[in-house]
Amino acid sequence: MVFGDGSAPDLKYADKVFQSLDVDEALVPATWGLEVANVLTRAVLRGDAAIAETDRLIRTLLGLDIKTDAYTSDHALTDTLDLARRYNLSSYDASYLELALRRSLPLATLDTSLRKAARKAGISPF
Repeated sequence: MVFGDGSAPDLKYADKVFQSLDVDEALVPATWGLEVANVLTRAVLRGDAAIAETDRLIRTLLGLDIKTDAYTSDHALTDTLDLARRYNLSSYDASYLELALRRSLPLATLDTSLRKAARKAGISPF
């Protein structure tokens, strides 16, 4: 429902990311919660998911070790903007790339453009 196009490979990848959070933490840009809320709201409005289903996912996400980066905004008008321009990404997507670069972290994403940009920037995929 929420992950990529719902294909078997996307669901398998998303499951692998979720399973890794049983032992590892994730670090996300400060906009992550708003993005998740937007995706879930749009899924309900399109009829792709019921509110109860999205509420279950929210409870799952809240139970995971996901930390929010406190410095996302500090880089928004400099490094993030530069990455967005360089790789033709939205500023939201570029914030994930900026964080991965700044913290030398692998990047977990199903977004094709972001994966391509990360590869070009030398970031390891999850």
